[in-house]
Amino acid sequence: MNQVEQVEIKKDDDLIKNERVKALKNHLELNDEETNQITLENGKYFHFGDKEYLVLTEDEAEEKATDYIKESVWAFNSSFLSSHTGIDEDVFKLLSEKCEDSNDAILSMIKNFDHFVSDAISSDGRGHFIASYDHDEHIEEINNTEYFIYRTN
Repeated sequence: MNQVEQVEIKKDDDLIKNERVKALKNHLELNDEETNQITLENGKYFHFGDKEYLVLTEDEAEEKATDYIKESVWAFNSSFLSSHTGIDEDVFKLLSEKCEDSNDAILSMIKNFDHFVSDAISSDGRGHFIASYDHDEHIEEINNTEYFIYRTN
């Protein structure tokens, strides 16, 4: 029996960076000269003029949104938290007064964190949690890879 071995083709960092730049170029509708003005800072934030963007793969966007949600459960509205914990809304209203200090306590009450994240994203969209500027998510496809673009300032 012949077994067909599937080989995962890994893209090198420069190619991935170039694809991200192309995705941002398409999204912003830039010409080649303008595209040359895009800079990369801190290894992940692309700048064009005074605007800053994250250009992420699907997995990276999911991870980024999940991390944000995990760090900010204290800021969710009490009815949403109640629906995912079975605990009365009034408890969360009181805890919300402690702001960030209540985050770990609230996080420990959530029955199924993956479902919580999924529900939050389906309610508000990933852009709400990643794109601090306008809460929008934009998609550009380059070489059969979808890139998700978020403006952060």
